[in-house]
Amino acid sequence: MTGQQASRITYTLDSSLDSVNKVEQTAEQMARKAGVDEDEIFRISMAVREAAVNAVLHGNAYDPDKRMTASFENTGADLVIRITDEGKGLDPATLPDPLAPENLLRGSGRGIFLIRSFMDEVHFRQLHPGTELTLIKHLGTAPTGA
Repeated sequence: MTGQQASRITYTLDSSLDSVNKVEQTAEQMARKAGVDEDEIFRISMAVREAAVNAVLHGNAYDPDKRMTASFENTGADLVIRITDEGKGLDPATLPDPLAPENLLRGSGRGIFLIRSFMDEVHFRQLHPGTELTLIKHLGTAPTGA
């Protein structure tokens, strides 16, 4: 669907599993409207879910006074999804490598690894407090076939 006009949605949500589900569903709807194939829709929604879980669980620690902000934008060339928390902040350089033999059975670091695998670009920004994670999927360049 080329020529579709840009659109943007932003939510400010509680630090809860319901919020994670809403963010995942919105990502899926945006990807579907953008004409992305089913495999890519799955990858995008999984990456966004992981980012939202990280924001709620690791960033905000389920604190009812802290919010997660999620924005979804279709620029026509890209899907740009930003997930922001109000936590202590995350330095991606300090995350363990989930593929290192000593970390294979640990859960830590897998979410960010999955996000980076499924999206075309991933950017971290420290907000003091909080972290903003930007996930970008280029439209029209997704591989076709198996």
